[in-house]
Amino acid sequence: MNEKEQEKSEPTGEVDYTERRSRRSRPTRRTQSQALQEALGIGPEDLKDVEAKLSVIKFLDYFSEEPLDFAFKERSTDQYVKKITEKIDKFGFGSEEDKLLKKGFEDKKILEAVNKIKDKTEELAISKGINRSVDKRLRRLNLIITGPLLGVAVLFFILPAIGIDIGTYIMLPLICVFCMVPQFVRSAVVKKWFQFKEETRSELYIKNRDDILVLKSYIAEVLANIRYNLLELKVPLELIKFSLFNRDYEDLNVINQKQLKGLIEYYVSFTYPEGMEPFPIPEILQQQYNQPIFPEGKKREKAEKNFIVLTEMKGKDAVIWNFVPSLKDNLAYKINQMLSDSKFSETDLGFSEIIPNYSIDATIYCLCGEVAEISSVNVCRWKDKFNFYLFEGAQCKCGEKIYAISLMDEEDEVPEELQEIFLS
Repeated sequence: MNEKEQEKSEPTGEVDYTERRSRRSRPTRRTQSQALQEALGIGPEDLKDVEAKLSVIKFLDYFSEEPLDFAFKERSTDQYVKKITEKIDKFGFGSEEDKLLKKGFEDKKILEAVNKIKDKTEELAISKGINRSVDKRLRRLNLIITGPLLGVAVLFFILPAIGIDIGTYIMLPLICVFCMVPQFVRSAVVKKWFQFKEETRSELYIKNRDDILVLKSYIAEVLANIRYNLLELKVPLELIKFSLFNRDYEDLNVINQKQLKGLIEYYVSFTYPEGMEPFPIPEILQQQYNQPIFPEGKKREKAEKNFIVLTEMKGKDAVIWNFVPSLKDNLAYKINQMLSDSKFSETDLGFSEIIPNYSIDATIYCLCGEVAEISSVNVCRWKDKFNFYLFEGAQCKCGEKIYAISLMDEEDEVPEELQEIFLS
């Protein structure tokens, strides 16, 4: 993106992510880590250590609950495994407690358990007629559907040129059919996938029970380690909020929960040891952190978990003409953090200009499989050095809402910190 284009996409006024509809200018926000460091007087390395451990348990927790989301995704799974392995290796250079975490990772053979769960999950899927991920199937469908569409388009040009007149009474119905068929086919694939996940959930757990319990026992160890470190640093435990898909770990307080397709996502914080008085929350943090994640009146207005990333994006100069929609709810924590570190501005282009062939060749789907209706588009600028799109979906008939994020140009260089979101 050249300088002129970059200036054009610069935000005219920062908009808080959770209240971006207000469109009012706001002062630059500090990140959660910066606010905690300043108010509590703790070092950045201490918080990085906590964040690294949370990223490990969030992957293992999600993997143990939704192994089908990783089936037939060798590259994506390998990337996750590589990242958590790098974090685990660093534990060997930390405190004695951290070294015990590394030893526990090796003794419990966590990577072996992950691979066994993945293999058994893929075997079960193949036995039921599914041998590729839903992303790959949608990509294949795009190729299969695009061929006949191009063929018909060519015929519309060739036949009149050789003297064969095509009446509009034939042309218009054909155009309508070929425009709607891809939408119905893709919607059917997504619906079938979610139905399959629901039908096999119990069977998958039974087949993988022993290995899943190994993962969960290690997650419990890491959670206990994080809690111990936070207590040593005298961090008010209410301030550290995160999400898990299993609530049966010790010393957790469930703040809120949200129903997703067949799953419940729990928003939690740590509890204090019995009889211990809570650490006081600095006044400067009261307003930001002493609130529920989903205020009662807004529980159904936001979908801060239902994130779609437009992968394999093809586009240039802020216009997108093709992509593969990939559900990234397992990266919701990182995406929310990225959005918190970003400034928002309205786009100069309308949605129909940004994705001109939407619902024909390029479609964003709701969790239920219906085509998402996009209600607003923002240009987000992350840490004053990287721009991307945020598409907000209107509330679907099923009650869910979708947020989608995308590059603005396929040649944009993605910062290393965000590559897991945009490129995995």
